[in-house]
Amino acid sequence: MLAQTASTGSPWTSLVFLALLIGMFYFLLIRPQRVRAKQQRELAAALEVGDKVQTYGGVHGVVVGLDDDSVVIGLEEGRMRISRRAIAGKLEK
Repeated sequence: MLAQTASTGSPWTSLVFLALLIGMFYFLLIRPQRVRAKQQRELAAALEVGDKVQTYGGVHGVVVGLDDDSVVIGLEEGRMRISRRAIAGKLEK
């Protein structure tokens, strides 16, 4: 019979590979998401009446009222109350 031996590497090699994998996961996925979330929170906190905004759904309007958790935006015909988190960005005045 031929004895089959599995060549095993050093356990340190596996740990280094795992650490590199976790580091790549953090820098490619987790960190950018945290940066985007922080920017969105800052945008929602800095809203003022009169700002032209766009929602994530693509609706454009002007901020006519603010509440703790919601924003009232004026549209061409009427108004709409939306969550502050639904604001994608400010447009030029």
